[in-house]
Amino acid sequence: MARDGLSDDAVRDLLLRTRRIAVVGASDKPGRASNGVFAFLLQRGYSAIPVNPALDGRSIHGMQAVPSLEEAAPLDMVDVFRRSEQAGEVVDEAIRLGAKSVWLQLGVWDDAAAERARAAGIAIVMDRCPAIEWGRLGLPSRVPAGAVD
Repeated sequence: MARDGLSDDAVRDLLLRTRRIAVVGASDKPGRASNGVFAFLLQRGYSAIPVNPALDGRSIHGMQAVPSLEEAAPLDMVDVFRRSEQAGEVVDEAIRLGAKSVWLQLGVWDDAAAERARAAGIAIVMDRCPAIEWGRLGLPSRVPAGAVD
């Protein structure tokens, strides 16, 4: 089991139930992981919103960047491309806004923030990449259509 304690079934279910994802730290630079993962999420059929105050109003893969999570709400998932020491404040904002889950990217974890998320009833994935997990779990080419929850 991974650092976050989630089983493959839990991660699979989370990825297939999610529809709207805010990508905090999304970049407009093609060589950056946050740019590639953002494109991957769009290609899989998610409604993805780039969140980056430095890129407010700019287009990333055809989607207009917003400066804050609040402007991206309502959200199913918050995907975090920030350093571990900055992740806690993003998790707290996701809790405040009622996100259903938080995904901390490869190399990013904050055990205290994870406990706060779990206490608030929010699923949290740490130190993983959705693009890698998608392939590893053998998920379909696109998220299933239709409403969830």
